[in-house]
Amino acid sequence: MSKSEEITVLLNRMSAGDENAPEKLLPLVYQDLRNLARVYLKQERSDHTLQATALVHEAYMRLVDWEKVSWQNRAHFFSVAATVMRKILVDHARRRQAEKRGGGGPKLSLDEAVSFAAEGEVDLIALDDALLNLERIDARQAKVVELRFFGGLTIEETAEALRISPATVKNEWAFAKAWLRIELSKE
Repeated sequence: MSKSEEITVLLNRMSAGDENAPEKLLPLVYQDLRNLARVYLKQERSDHTLQATALVHEAYMRLVDWEKVSWQNRAHFFSVAATVMRKILVDHARRRQAEKRGGGGPKLSLDEAVSFAAEGEVDLIALDDALLNLERIDARQAKVVELRFFGGLTIEETAEALRISPATVKNEWAFAKAWLRIELSKE
């Protein structure tokens, strides 16, 4: 059985209420979640208080704590994980900004992650606000961005998670990046 199939089996067992499944699932998804967390935090200041391990653990605890989730497969899990990580990072940034009374949000380099910007860094809070605006206009495009940027999913994995074709994902991705580039340049 492949790792992806094993993950799907354990997710199905979790959905069915198997209390041992989350413990068995963690070793299979931990490194992928940790790699995602590292990418997000790589461009943060060196004294950042949220570390990759803490982000992974917080996200995983939230994911396995959900009741009555009908997990479909690995792509679905990482899709939801992307949303959870995004919320954790943005909540952390907002708390930090509130503590500093508007001292500016943390910056993430989008060049390395998804190449939204031609150069420089983008404020994580501004990105989240822009995604919320995009979601009002086109929810699917916002989900594609979330899965690709925060979830680290490939075009194919995003297509599988959203049950659309890879060509559609590529088109939505291109339009969303262009729209976000314009939105984020207004800051």
